[in-house]
Amino acid sequence: MTSVDALSATFSALADPTRRGILARLAKGEATVGELAQPFDISGPAISKHLKVLEEAGLVRRGRDAQWRPCRLRAAPLQGAAHYLEGYREFWSESFDRLTDYLLLETAPTPGPGKKHGKSKRKRR
Repeated sequence: MTSVDALSATFSALADPTRRGILARLAKGEATVGELAQPFDISGPAISKHLKVLEEAGLVRRGRDAQWRPCRLRAAPLQGAAHYLEGYREFWSESFDRLTDYLLLETAPTPGPGKKHGKSKRKRR
């Protein structure tokens, strides 16, 4: 799978709130399918389908330990998604800085004629 395909699979898997909930639970440690199903009001087969999507995206690995089949989080694909999103952090940070500067200019007190300090002028829309 190429990195773009892996990234698409990761974001596709993360698009569903149930799958995000499963990953949040697995971030605390491995769990069985039954344990993962407990907080959700869906069937066992539905949980299995969600797990299959997560496995195909490389986010979950299912093991075998005798009768116990634990699921484990694989965080490497999440690192790829975080790296991709990190590129936008600077954009958002700069955008918020510009917005802050604009809002400070708009609400700064402007002295009226013959006054040293006056109330701020606000544009009426």
